[in-house]
Amino acid sequence: MRVGFIGLGTMGASMAANLARAPGVELVVHDVRREAAEALLSGGAEWASSPAEMGASCEVVFTSLPGPAEVRAVAAQLMDTMRRDAVLVDISTNAVSTVREIHAAGAARGIHVLDAPISGGPRGAASGKLAFFVGGDAEVFGRCRPLLDAMGDRAVLVGDIGAGSIAKLAHNLSGYALNVIMAEVFAMGAKAGLEPLALFAAIRQGVHGRRRTYDGVTEQFLPNTYDPPAFQLRLAHKDVSLACALGREVGVPMRMAALTLEEMTEALNRGWGQRDSRSAMLLELERAGVEIAVGRGELQAVLDTDGADRS
Repeated sequence: MRVGFIGLGTMGASMAANLARAPGVELVVHDVRREAAEALLSGGAEWASSPAEMGASCEVVFTSLPGPAEVRAVAAQLMDTMRRDAVLVDISTNAVSTVREIHAAGAARGIHVLDAPISGGPRGAASGKLAFFVGGDAEVFGRCRPLLDAMGDRAVLVGDIGAGSIAKLAHNLSGYALNVIMAEVFAMGAKAGLEPLALFAAIRQGVHGRRRTYDGVTEQFLPNTYDPPAFQLRLAHKDVSLACALGREVGVPMRMAALTLEEMTEALNRGWGQRDSRSAMLLELERAGVEIAVGRGELQAVLDTDGADRS
């Protein structure tokens, strides 16, 4: 199979190198800087002078590019020459609207499109420890699965086209938001007199530190079950109030903590004090006009897929 790869940056070059080692793959590469491809060319990859040239000869093309504008421009060139039933897989972090626009353009020409943004960073790209969040047709995903598996260790079909990008943006947003609150937490702890390493060692032994970041939402939020409570909102409100008070005492700005306390106070004023502390999360669903209720059996099936420690 002739497989194209466009975008040989820090992550793209590593992924392309892993792809080149997959059985039966004839790799064709392109980048705005030819020197970025030198190691791959030395290893036997073929150079394409343009996306259009690559599109004319490859059955599957991967794009790993900086953003929507670059993906849109490259996809337009590819689709001018790609054959019917060929596949374009965009692994960039992209706008959902752009992915769907490209998918529609491809469908008009008989070209398949998947969005498959990645998570794992440069180390994961080099080691092959990458997750692919894939949106698109299940049959096309199955055709491309061996190629994705050559570059990563977790490729999952999330839903229709655009679903992969939605999952990636949600993943990254939550991570960076957690960074902000963690900065507040450590600033507060350090200024209150606790040595940062001791604080880290302590909190990672608590319930949130012992489990995966997202697994907490499987207990109340996703199944939409807040009664009986695992921990009452009124008690959690007291805890966050005390943390905010400590921040004020030691002169640490607590913007994210204050927003958290505001949400919990609003929930408390709804009369939810005896409900589970996560009932405050219902406020955002209400504002968005969204209802979430996932069966516990379905949730457990996801939790059981990797056997992670959830104590």
